[in-house]
Amino acid sequence: MTALRYVALGDSYTIGTATRSPSERWPDQLVAALGEPPPLELVANLAVNGYTSHDVIEDQLLQLDRHMTEFASLLIGVNDVVQGVTPDTYRSNVKTILGSLVSLLEPRRIVTVATPDYTVTPQGAAYGDPAVQSAAIRRNNGILEELAGERGIPFVDILDLSLRAADDRGLVAEDGLHPSGAQYALWVERIAPVVAGLLGR
Repeated sequence: MTALRYVALGDSYTIGTATRSPSERWPDQLVAALGEPPPLELVANLAVNGYTSHDVIEDQLLQLDRHMTEFASLLIGVNDVVQGVTPDTYRSNVKTILGSLVSLLEPRRIVTVATPDYTVTPQGAAYGDPAVQSAAIRRNNGILEELAGERGIPFVDILDLSLRAADDRGLVAEDGLHPSGAQYALWVERIAPVVAGLLGR
């Protein structure tokens, strides 16, 4: 069986900002966790540090055809929170993103992932009031989960795993803000079974 061409969309959490090597990024760990022969080939990680949902529309969606995408993941929302994007705008953008994805792929060839709660990290307070930002992250996660569910697209909630970083600094990268490879490994323990189910493994 030929591996499906996998393209990852999103922001710093998908490109793995501050991880020690590309192999620590969660999309790379996901492919490895699915076993041999690999059902997915990560042909492109289009995620960019600092990107919002609007940036995914303006940049990343336009690259899907070029990469002959057969499977996609989406994790987006934290920079919408940090930049003060309204819930209505975020909702509208996510509708556009998911609409584009389902026009290209079946829902069982897409997975969405929650945004982690960065406010528990050592540098979290540098990006807005922790209580306010934490609530906004949960709000955006709820929007993504709702809109994905309406389209039959799985949503994997890893927010509770990110909260472990409050007590385990090994789950935080050296920049004091982003997840470490160890935290991404916890995510993949939850994401991989969902994706395996989608792929019939």
